Amino acid sequence: MSGPDLVLVLRYRKAVTYGFHVLLGALGEHETPTRYEVRFGETVEETARHIREAGDARTLVLWSFYSPDAAALAEELAQTRNLADGPNVTHLAGGVHATAEPVQTLDAGWDMAAIGEGESTLLSLVDAKGDPAGITGLAYRDTTGNLIRTGKAKQRPLDDFPGFALTWDRFNALEITRGCIYACRFCQTPFMFSAKFRHRSLDNVRWHVDRMRERRLRDVRFITPTALSWGSQTEEPDLAVIEALLASCRAGIGPDGRVFFGSFPSEIRPEHVSREALRLVKKYCANNNIIVGAQSGSDRVLGAAKRGHSTEEVRRAVRLGVEEGFRINVDMIFGMPGEDRADVDASLGLARELADLGARIHAHTFMPLPGTPWRDAPPGDVDPETIREVDRLSRRGALYGHWQKQRDHAVRLAAAAEAYPRPGRSRTLLPTVPLTEEA
Repeated sequence: MSGPDLVLVLRYRKAVTYGFHVLLGALGEHETPTRYEVRFGETVEETARHIREAGDARTLVLWSFYSPDAAALAEELAQTRNLADGPNVTHLAGGVHATAEPVQTLDAGWDMAAIGEGESTLLSLVDAKGDPAGITGLAYRDTTGNLIRTGKAKQRPLDDFPGFALTWDRFNALEITRGCIYACRFCQTPFMFSAKFRHRSLDNVRWHVDRMRERRLRDVRFITPTALSWGSQTEEPDLAVIEALLASCRAGIGPDGRVFFGSFPSEIRPEHVSREALRLVKKYCANNNIIVGAQSGSDRVLGAAKRGHSTEEVRRAVRLGVEEGFRINVDMIFGMPGEDRADVDASLGLARELADLGARIHAHTFMPLPGTPWRDAPPGDVDPETIREVDRLSRRGALYGHWQKQRDHAVRLAAAAEAYPRPGRSRTLLPTVPLTEEA
């Protein structure tokens, strides 16, 4: 029998396995006349070896990365091409960065950028044996160098595709909600997936949990931008459907299994925290900690970011969580656009206050992420006084996070945004623009 029509090589990195598992989950359920193989490249060298071993077969190399990793992955791409390349090899980048900055992605060396949700785009590419002609959800350059944009891929219900790759025995936390109605100005999620909720149904979630138990997997975790919003299309949680979700998952995973909710890799909005909600988590779940998204200790900055809650709701959430016996981790972003000294002092004051209550602060530095309204804002600037206070909180075990590394990422993202300006935007004016300016 002859070889495959198409070889899919995944640049398989620990940080982005979830996205690949979702794509493979869709592919594993898809009937296609194309004879294909899937290979996993866990290093640059292994990726190049798979490309070489594909020989003359059409080879589609899949990359997925977040915006802070774009520069490093462009270097990996160049290394891979130096080790293995050919006329039948196409490098396709996907994820939030490729969606937000397709031209920048192509100029960095990729042959195609996937725009929007990738499941249907990949299935169409497999059916077409890697030929992008007529397939939506792509950006690429034709043989004359002209930019071709085919628009975003069609969004489909989450139930249409499995949340992990059964065929390849690759599992991950289960995505139960895609998109977010809150549309915070610093966050990529609502601007890639749209500012609305799309939930996986209860029956479909349970199907996944049953498959996990069959394979003797013990832990059920969820991917969602706001955990207590599952099952709701409004800003109000529906605790009845949340209880149905947790009860079904708890029964499904069995007596030796565990369910985690409101902890990594998801969080709970502070205004959603209630004694009743916390007691549901305690009743059905194994986690003794939850993550609460505060983001700033300044109500002025929260309003500008369109967070939709106040600092008082953060305080209330932490107090309730501690009273109910949970360890509370609070996300906070330093160096937000337009912050003045009073805003910074308010954030530091809230961080100290929450730490005294028993919370831990998960510190971040503001990054001007592509695809967000604050894409053209200056990088987060954390002044020496703030750094000293953050260090003091860290030494007492009340603060953690990769905020220092994010400062470097922020500078690189700002430089990239300056090289690819949006029409009508001038970064040089942004530091003096008031926080209420509409992006």
